[in-house]
Amino acid sequence: MTAKTINIAMWSGPRNLSTALMRSFAQRSDCKVWDEPFYANYLVETGLKHPMREEIIGDGITSSKAVISACVEPPKMPHTIFYQKHMTQHMGPSVEREWMGQVRNAFLIRSPQRVLASYAKKRQDVVADDLGYGRQLELFRRVCDHLGEAPIVIDSTDIRKSPETMLTALCQRLNIEFEPAMLNWQSGPGADDGIWGKHWYDAIWKSTGFAPPDKDPAPLPDHLQAICDEILPDYLAVKEHRIKIDKGLDG
Repeated sequence: MTAKTINIAMWSGPRNLSTALMRSFAQRSDCKVWDEPFYANYLVETGLKHPMREEIIGDGITSSKAVISACVEPPKMPHTIFYQKHMTQHMGPSVEREWMGQVRNAFLIRSPQRVLASYAKKRQDVVADDLGYGRQLELFRRVCDHLGEAPIVIDSTDIRKSPETMLTALCQRLNIEFEPAMLNWQSGPGADDGIWGKHWYDAIWKSTGFAPPDKDPAPLPDHLQAICDEILPDYLAVKEHRIKIDKGLDG
């Protein structure tokens, strides 16, 4: 009998614990992961001057149709899970969305204040579209319409508060078994990290598991607070549907 397979599209913005969650799934014996499949296409389509732009384009797949074809391809044995770490801002208007109905979609969120405090340390010229909150809400609503109910939403802060509890709940919602190996990994670059990891992934490369929650960030400068105020309603609209385990995670 052929083993049941699942393609998981995890949708988040940058600085959302997304790489740590990808690293967690990569520890599974049954899982293949893919880091930001649409990144090269995004840079070509937008012309944005991101760090390592030319290297990313040269290393990646620039055709969105080719990326989509790979995203819906079932995993090959010995893997039965294909986990895709997607950045919502990479899904520009020209990228077709119908394929999302062929995969299991989940949404990883983090408060805009925390994201902005982290993102600005790596890239100073930030605008709201860079963070993907509006696009995440659009994709979330699309999946809601397709399913007739809200899809999986998980908050990065909740994961950091209680990794085993939240990952177990996430796996249950995905109809896969939780594996304790998901809680820890070796420090250093991951075999499946995107080429951009040398610029963005210094923290994850130093880690061996999920870090405890950060302290509340300092007040944002006015220009970043203005962005935070702009994207907060989009975040809250998705957050309303996040997985909740107990009152200790309701903050």
